[in-house]
Amino acid sequence: MSAGAEPYLRITGQRRLVGELRVNGAKNAALPCLAAALLSDQPSRLRRVPSIEDVRRFLEILSVLGVESDIEGDQVAIRPSGVCGGSPPDDLAAALRASFLVMGPLLARSGEASCGTPGGDVIGARPLDVHLAGFRALGAEVESVDGRTIARAPDGLRGATFVLDYPSVLGTENLLLAATLARGRTRLVNAAMEPEIVCLAEMLNRMGAQISGAGHHTITIDGVDRLSGADHELIPDRIETGSLLIAAAATRGQVCLQGLRSEHLEALLGKLGEIGAEVRRAPAQLDITVDENARLVATNLQSLPFPGFATDLQAPMTALLTQVEGTSVVHERVFENRMQHLDELRKFGANIIARGEAPRVIGPTPLTGAAVAGTDIRATAALIVAALTAEGESRIYGIGHLSRGYADLAAQLRYLGADIEQVGSVDTLTN
Repeated sequence: MSAGAEPYLRITGQRRLVGELRVNGAKNAALPCLAAALLSDQPSRLRRVPSIEDVRRFLEILSVLGVESDIEGDQVAIRPSGVCGGSPPDDLAAALRASFLVMGPLLARSGEASCGTPGGDVIGARPLDVHLAGFRALGAEVESVDGRTIARAPDGLRGATFVLDYPSVLGTENLLLAATLARGRTRLVNAAMEPEIVCLAEMLNRMGAQISGAGHHTITIDGVDRLSGADHELIPDRIETGSLLIAAAATRGQVCLQGLRSEHLEALLGKLGEIGAEVRRAPAQLDITVDENARLVATNLQSLPFPGFATDLQAPMTALLTQVEGTSVVHERVFENRMQHLDELRKFGANIIARGEAPRVIGPTPLTGAAVAGTDIRATAALIVAALTAEGESRIYGIGHLSRGYADLAAQLRYLGADIEQVGSVDTLTN
């Protein structure tokens, strides 16, 4: 680590977060909805699009494939050409896991699609088996050539019943995109149920698709001949919302978050209630209050596919659990390599015993400022939560990860009263 040159966040901790904030649109809904633009030759508009690096990268991919776009505030105007095709540039595919989402729509519309090995955060095995098996079930021929996936369906895709080996979110989205133009009926069984899947299905239906059951384990798609454009607003980002709620609880703050959907956060809200945080709900609004003298108590946590506790919130929640009384046990059930933040949390003084697959977090532990490095988007957010509670100054490196998933988390926290500033600029394309 080159401390003199590498950008970092400087945080002076133990500032109580207080105030009101509106959350952004969802990163994990934006990318599949942008991919849907490849299914039509008519323009579309997405609203409430977060200003994050992953969106910019995906728009760059779409540009190579024949889709132009304009960004105006939080709106993106999408203008497909008459014929879209090609393959994402290898450097962008390697930097963005969601680059593989172009496969389904290109295969459905043009009968051929290819993509290099997709990258993204190194948080565990995320094989493409579900995607590829699903394409084959829809009638495509799929092969791998020098690390590149190539799928062909010269006679078009045909509907089928396909049982996913596991409820992969990207796999469900890719097959949903592909099946919209397939001949006949497709049933996706054991599909992912995340709210972002529902958001994508709603956009596709606005484009003229016939999809029912999104948000349930079985999704039915009746193929249509063509799709039009659509005007669609993204759902609020439940992971950004959860990260801010966790940060507020960790600093024993009083924060009101607006423009959200609390039904997307039931598992998190339940855990915050278990440890002793006071959360009040109103339509599209959550108020969290943790009294400075309140006694917070331990809880056990396991991340699961929706509607379970979101894996993307496991790391920030682990940081919060260092500040509650007792021993909390954390199970990561989605990605096997999503505990890289534990060693960095220990640098603050966290008492974490990692034996087997379920670390024990023993608290409350007074944390002190430290120099640490994030390894992925959510691990970096966890280190910020720890630094906000720590005594003294901390430096968080690896902050290029943050711009991929949060529009400007540091600015949001600063608005709520955190002493946080970025030192140096981030070349995000290298992350």
